Amino acid sequence: MAHDLLPLFPLAVVLLPHNELPLHIFEERYKEMIGQALATESDFGVVFAVDEGISVIGCTASIQEVTKRYPDGRLDIITVGHRRFRVQSVDSEAPYLRAQVEFFDDEVDADAPAVLRERLTLLARALWPEATFDPASPGLSFEVAADITDIELRQQLLGSRSEADRIRRLLAFLPGYADRLLKIASLREVAPRNGHSHLPVSLDD
Repeated sequence: MAHDLLPLFPLAVVLLPHNELPLHIFEERYKEMIGQALATESDFGVVFAVDEGISVIGCTASIQEVTKRYPDGRLDIITVGHRRFRVQSVDSEAPYLRAQVEFFDDEVDADAPAVLRERLTLLARALWPEATFDPASPGLSFEVAADITDIELRQQLLGSRSEADRIRRLLAFLPGYADRLLKIASLREVAPRNGHSHLPVSLDD
């Protein structure tokens, strides 16, 4: 039935639990969807949009704040990720997609050993010294991944049902990611001396 369906917002990003996601709402169908979410204080689902449709694994988003309302009905909002889900079936009767979903959490006894948590925390603090990471946080892997833009990794983390697995993936990924960040910083420092006003650099280089 309609009240069992989760509204879906396909985007070119992967939302993770505990991560914030600012959104500019301008399409009429999503103005309606977000308006309904605000009126009922309910969540909606964020799913990664792919060429052939949508990813079957997504994350619910709750609206934390409406930062701006425009005269034409557009909205700027801040959302935060909560529950993970798998899409079971899609309903297209409304102007926006809705789906029957199955929510899931980590498997029992899938937590990470303290030594892995400490190792990831030290690495994350070195990369983002201004951030605060607690090695004992149940959502440590998602918190560390907040500023990582690699879509494939984020989708892998979202679908993993083991904090230990997610932390191991991050420990394998972050050293190379740090090297790319250093490369980008170095290129941006050199660019002005080469007479260029802007140098586009991709983290995929």
